[in-house]
Amino acid sequence: MDHSRETALKIAERFGGGAQYIAGALRPGCSGRSHDVVDPATGEAVLRYELAGAQDVDAAVAAAEEAQPQWGSATPGERSDAMHRFAALLAERAQELALAESLQCGKPVKLTTEFDVPGSVDNTAFFAGAARHLQGVAAGEYSGDHTSYVRREPVGVVGSIAPWNYPLQMAAWKVLPAIAAGNAIVLKPAELTPLTSLMFAQAATDAGIPPGVVNVVTGAGPDAGEHLVGHPSVAMTSFTGSTAVGRRVAEIATRTVKRLHLELGGKAPFVVFDDADVEAAAHGAVAGALINTGQDCTAATRAYVQRPLYETFVAAVADLFAAVRLGDPFDPHTDLGPLISQVQRDRVAGFVDRARGDGARVVTGGEAPGGGLATGAYYRPTLITDAPQHSEIVQGEIFGPVLVVLPFDTDDEALRLANDTPYGLAASAWTRDVFRAGRATREIKAGCVWVNDHIPIISEMPHGGCKASGFGKDMSAYSFDEYTQVKHVMYDNTAVARKDWHRTIFGDRG
Repeated sequence: MDHSRETALKIAERFGGGAQYIAGALRPGCSGRSHDVVDPATGEAVLRYELAGAQDVDAAVAAAEEAQPQWGSATPGERSDAMHRFAALLAERAQELALAESLQCGKPVKLTTEFDVPGSVDNTAFFAGAARHLQGVAAGEYSGDHTSYVRREPVGVVGSIAPWNYPLQMAAWKVLPAIAAGNAIVLKPAELTPLTSLMFAQAATDAGIPPGVVNVVTGAGPDAGEHLVGHPSVAMTSFTGSTAVGRRVAEIATRTVKRLHLELGGKAPFVVFDDADVEAAAHGAVAGALINTGQDCTAATRAYVQRPLYETFVAAVADLFAAVRLGDPFDPHTDLGPLISQVQRDRVAGFVDRARGDGARVVTGGEAPGGGLATGAYYRPTLITDAPQHSEIVQGEIFGPVLVVLPFDTDDEALRLANDTPYGLAASAWTRDVFRAGRATREIKAGCVWVNDHIPIISEMPHGGCKASGFGKDMSAYSFDEYTQVKHVMYDNTAVARKDWHRTIFGDRG
């Protein structure tokens, strides 16, 4: 057995006694139902654990309620110091985190070691610093008779639900701004991928963040997830996942009028104008479409290419797709791992098969590989052309290694097509013309628009969408708007018993 895989399996064994992390300790779930974590590269179960039920959620929320007041009243410097220790500890455990992420997700180890884990460590370091900068408006006299200032206060207990495509990074995106702002959190990771979320929470406790500030309940959405969202003691819900499930989360959250942050689906357009560097655009499209086997809500999924470059672009992308190496995620030479599950692979294949049946052309890919990869959830990088703009494969979120390429003639047409889906999470524009680039960034309706690149994210800048892609921001100082309550405090400066405005009540009485 490969040494890296063997190490990852030993990490998974640590959670055989329970995949719930409540008040600083691992424990089994109370639902009475078990679940297997499956290695998507082999189809083999690597961990069986008891799913969380409503009792586990209640216990985690109670632990968070107990821990939050002390954590929230700590000075910004004290929270910052603990989070700096947290970042350092994550860096020390980077290899284990990378291997566990590769095991449960099927991600190539070069992706987890070069992207997922370093990004999460950097997020932690960023929020360790940002914890000291939760500032409101400086005091001022705006009415003439009063001094006003603004406080930012924690909302209390946060209940967050994270997806399976980036378990470690999504745990970081949910936990870090919440605790930096003084909240306590209950995180529900996807039941398919709990390992690194649990490791992340353990590292928080080991770094000195008080038990109960970071809790993890690993259970099914209809049970643990819905109970967490609807819990009356949870002041805020942050959810990342599909738009369909996001609607359900919003429906439940509104019953208790809690704050809501939704980062939902995407269908990112990749617009290539006729003055673009076609080689750079082709490489950017391949990297942007295939990162994490296409299981990325910001992935490049539909490329619009101006007609003079269209054939050249399609041929270049096809050649690059064909050269991508599928293989064992623990092999450092592997470019593309499996999808998260056989179910997801079949879902992706269904999109491609229906598109083929509707007349679209599969230029390359469009099938699962055989041989030694047949037992895993693999699917070949797939390039599709000749699909109508209104078709399912252009409009729907596939969440797999599939890129659709369509031509356009005018800039007006390109921007109209780019905006012609329900989603608005991310997009990119490829051009050497600063005016074209400026127009694209202004007119494309998305939370992020890259120019001559696609996918890079940084801790200092916000991530989040509009339209059916949700609302609110992850990362950056902007995320504090989700996790803090803004309070206006106003002091009277006159010491006068009867204020001038009192005449609206007392009239002309002396």
